[in-house]
Amino acid sequence: MNDIETLNRWRLILGKFSEDHFDFGEDGFLYREIDDAMDFLYGREYGEKEGVRGEDNRSGGRGNSILTVPRWITKIRELFPKETVEILEKHALHKYDLVELLTDQEVLEKLEPNMDLLKSIMQMKHMMKGEVLESAKKIIKKVAKEIEKKLEQDMKNSIVGKIDKNNRGVIKSIRNIDFKRTIHKNLKNYDIERKQLIIDQVYFNNRVKSYNKYHVIIAVDESGSMLDSIIHSAVMAGIFAKLPMLKTNLIIFDTNVVDLSDHIDDPVRTLMSVQLGGGTHIAKALQYSKSLIQNPYRTMVVMVTDLYEGGRLTDMYRRAKDIIDTGAKLIVLTALDAHSTPTYDKNAAQTLKNMGAEVAALTPEGLARWIGQIIS
Repeated sequence: MNDIETLNRWRLILGKFSEDHFDFGEDGFLYREIDDAMDFLYGREYGEKEGVRGEDNRSGGRGNSILTVPRWITKIRELFPKETVEILEKHALHKYDLVELLTDQEVLEKLEPNMDLLKSIMQMKHMMKGEVLESAKKIIKKVAKEIEKKLEQDMKNSIVGKIDKNNRGVIKSIRNIDFKRTIHKNLKNYDIERKQLIIDQVYFNNRVKSYNKYHVIIAVDESGSMLDSIIHSAVMAGIFAKLPMLKTNLIIFDTNVVDLSDHIDDPVRTLMSVQLGGGTHIAKALQYSKSLIQNPYRTMVVMVTDLYEGGRLTDMYRRAKDIIDTGAKLIVLTALDAHSTPTYDKNAAQTLKNMGAEVAALTPEGLARWIGQIIS
């Protein structure tokens, strides 16, 4: 450990009361974030953080922190390992009386439903029971619906507009002829003497139906750092599931794989199934995704992950190659939220790209446009 790091650690131990005489040294940005997060909670020992109630109230104290409880919960999961987060949550909820934010139904229902609150509920849902849990589910449903409303039309336009350009949904081209229906409907016109079928009306398939459905398998890493991507992926998968030209599967994974496809149209049930944290086994998720492939040339596997593999990288690469070798498209999204600001293993991303995978950081709208181009 170098001298600067040692000094920064001592500054953390001494706390904000030492900041006038002992500031963080070089590369101190991360330590300042840790200091703010710790002071937001433990500053209550000195009566500095009284009456925190949701989004509008700012923390007090000597620092410049503008953390709120929802943002604090998200921040500590970014800064600390799972075991430390559990200790901080326990202290926040029991030692410093923040438990009412998530266990008092009246307080919870007064909070503004928004993305921060949705993330906090997902992170702390294991603390909720009974009527409080039902109120939390209503918040999840409302926020998910708002996200869906923002995304749905653009996503449908990106995909449906590429496939079905005729207002009536039927394009009269030879490749869209419904031969079975045409023959059946014109049997009454069969000329026995000539032994010919007289066609007085040709029936066409909807262009969408003339293609086999394109299969989209969305696999989302449920580690804590991927929370925004999990929410947007779940909403996006629900929208995809409504489109007749797509067959959509949604799975989430850490060290295990959970298939949520059976309730893909229920964002509340989907999001409440997420268990944040734990390890990451991308290879296992790739292996399961491959097992879902039926028509490789009409399948795309979309892996939403930061590519920080908990298992052996060689296993991840081998499973990825297995999918690519089938002829299916493998798409790795390193971010999937409104802002598309990714943090990911760049070496792993480059290796997968060299193998033939598509690697990108896309917003949901960007992914929809890309899928529309592929299936058109």
